[in-house]
Amino acid sequence: MRVLSAAAVVVCLTVPAFAQMQTPNINLMPEVKTLSPEEKEQEVVRDKAYKDSLRKIPDAKTSSDPWGAVRSTEAPKAAAPAKKSKTGSSNQ
Repeated sequence: MRVLSAAAVVVCLTVPAFAQMQTPNINLMPEVKTLSPEEKEQEVVRDKAYKDSLRKIPDAKTSSDPWGAVRSTEAPKAAAPAKKSKTGSSNQ
């Protein structure tokens, strides 16, 4: 029985490693494609149109903070020191 359980443990440990070795060859670095002169011109035109469209967006005049009206602009005040009684405890 021990031999059978030992064989089962060995199989359970080697199956994931075997599965990782069976992956297909995947090229993670695709081939670099060179652009033709026409494609380069089209890209320049697209970039210029994109930059022009970004210039047309107006600047944000108001804050986008949804909690801005809830929070106070003042710094929190420091807590006053507690009065000590004759026994030395602050509870009365």
